[in-house]
Amino acid sequence: MDSENPSAPARPQSRIPGKNHPRRRPHSGVVHDNVHHTSNFTVVGNHLAQHPELSGLAIGLGLHIQSLPTGAPIDIKTLASRFPEGATRISAALRELEAHGYLRRTRERTPDGRIVTRTVSCNRPGHHRTADATAAHRPPARRPAPADRPRRKALPAVPQPAYASPALLQTAIDLLAGLRREDPRLLLSASDAEHLAPGVAAWLERDLTPTAVRHALTSTLPDEPLHRPVALLAHRLTAQLPPPPPFRAPAPPPAVRHPLRNCDGCDRGIRTAEPGLCRDCRSDPPEAA
Repeated sequence: MDSENPSAPARPQSRIPGKNHPRRRPHSGVVHDNVHHTSNFTVVGNHLAQHPELSGLAIGLGLHIQSLPTGAPIDIKTLASRFPEGATRISAALRELEAHGYLRRTRERTPDGRIVTRTVSCNRPGHHRTADATAAHRPPARRPAPADRPRRKALPAVPQPAYASPALLQTAIDLLAGLRREDPRLLLSASDAEHLAPGVAAWLERDLTPTAVRHALTSTLPDEPLHRPVALLAHRLTAQLPPPPPFRAPAPPPAVRHPLRNCDGCDRGIRTAEPGLCRDCRSDPPEAA
């Protein structure tokens, strides 16, 4: 019979190395010797383990943090005592993880009034437990480049005291903190008060009382809103700085008061450094014997 068999292959098929030889070793590259874990393991996404932009230290810290139980401390001091890289490199790696969405750090106030930092580890950046399914696939939000961030204008310079003692600077800071009682628009931040404190100290060391300095800073303020009260106060501290007080000669030392003694000649009471004669006895010539 000369009929063709349609089910027979026309020619032999070549083997596919990856399919027909699954255990064939590659000529180069890594070779895995894996064991199936049934306990004490952590599932980590390749988007972290093979992240193209994170440093090796940041990837390693991210894997370590995701393997920790809830409530474990991951502050810089704890991580620096666990790893040999040091606090500076660990702090930079944590900032990398935060910039790529693997960490979220927020400051919260506890019921007893303390301010604490809460750290949340995200094994899939951009995904929240309350987010919908589409939000789980969003890329992590990146921080704007430093060049794109709005820069705060530099504060004007203020006078500097000749000697900035801690007590004088603290008096100046207390004075600045109390300006808001005179005018609510003069509410200053802690950094603004630290910047202005040397200028106030320069006024105080020129024999001005805190009341006089407060009056100079708060009198005749403009009626319009103050957008930068720290700049206004810095200008007043510089432009209205009073001259140094006049020089005062030191008072002469008090005269030495000698003890009271009796004159050796007339027994009169005199004050001398050493025992001897009074003025009259020293002036009278001695009598002939």
